[in-house]
Amino acid sequence: MRSDASTVRQHIVANIAQLRRFTFSLTGNPHDADDLLQATVERVLKKGAPDGADMGKWMYRVCKNIWIDEVRSRQVRVRAVETGKLQGAQFEDGERRTLDRLSLAEVTDAMQRLPDKHRVVLSLIALEGCSYREAAEILEIPAGTVMSRLARARQALADGLAVPQNGN
Repeated sequence: MRSDASTVRQHIVANIAQLRRFTFSLTGNPHDADDLLQATVERVLKKGAPDGADMGKWMYRVCKNIWIDEVRSRQVRVRAVETGKLQGAQFEDGERRTLDRLSLAEVTDAMQRLPDKHRVVLSLIALEGCSYREAAEILEIPAGTVMSRLARARQALADGLAVPQNGN
């Protein structure tokens, strides 16, 4: 049996700010973050959560899964464009593509500057979608160490990608 609609709505309201920050951390773009947040809330409202599930954790899991699906979908579209499978309605926004490549290069450079132990944890959790517990089991370290390394990795990555204010 699934949670009732009233309980689901209460949990959404209680967790919406944290979930919004999470969506922005995944997408890096406020518009994409809003779209992801909306998709997450819609899915949770429509499907609820399994009995006994921690609604906060469940919403993060739903959000992460929607984002993974979106990333995969984008990759398929990019490959289709690059291989010429999207003929006819195909167009290219050169400025956007250049900015995307620059952003990807910046993220890649910042990731490479991370210590291995931080990069591995960040990759397992942020890219592979592992839970803290799963990452801890894979790396054979305590879950608290995973959380600590992840926090340090995220902060270092954010610092490495900081955009100067006023063009400086």
